Amino acid sequence: MMTLPLSGQTALVTGGARGIGLATVSALATLGARVTFTARTEDSLASAEAALNGAGTGLLCNITNRVRLAEITAAGFDILVNNAAVVYPIGRIADLTPEAFSASIETNLTAQFDAIRLCLPAMTARGRGVIVNVSSGAAHRPQEGWAAYCAGKAGLAMLTKSVHLEYAPLGIRVYGLAPGVVDTDMQGAIRASGINPVSQLPRSALAPTDQPARCIAWLCTTAAADRAGQELDIRDPALRADCGLPPLA
Repeated sequence: MMTLPLSGQTALVTGGARGIGLATVSALATLGARVTFTARTEDSLASAEAALNGAGTGLLCNITNRVRLAEITAAGFDILVNNAAVVYPIGRIADLTPEAFSASIETNLTAQFDAIRLCLPAMTARGRGVIVNVSSGAAHRPQEGWAAYCAGKAGLAMLTKSVHLEYAPLGIRVYGLAPGVVDTDMQGAIRASGINPVSQLPRSALAPTDQPARCIAWLCTTAAADRAGQELDIRDPALRADCGLPPLA
């Protein structure tokens, strides 16, 4: 019987109840991983578990809840996918409140740091581990109305490089992946805002969630080892070919 690439490995996907996160849970399970995912509400948890049909185990957790996150990560994981994020607040800088800006940074950067910090001890003890941070083109190119989101994702991109610098010698592989514009609830909120060119994209122009999910799952295999420490863009033709995605039109 063929051994799947991630057989025997455990994975944690934050924000795994919908969108890219939900598709990633399924993609990792297809490669043989035993997947745990977090969801913020009972309803989203139940909906995700029904959709996954046993492919993943969901746990209630707002990732900004450090105590709850510590309880979940205490089990130790081979793979961490930092997927949970929010695009809010959307608005020009002078119209944002410090509280809303700080809440965005806490969800999009501080919680990602916490998840990494909590998962590293078990990974380093085993001498191996994979971390995939779901990045964004907004980490490198500002968009009107997204100051908080762009700042958080830019910080996450540098955190990816910092983890690589410190932990690659200990067997930890870390990646940042910009998934492109994907058909998710977040994109629905962006279209509703009407504030920048991304909000003007028709839904028909958005990629399906399974494409970034397949790329993330591939990054968790040893086939992607030579790309460790990099900020990757799913639009890169070489990356798409390596992870089995079709060329862009």
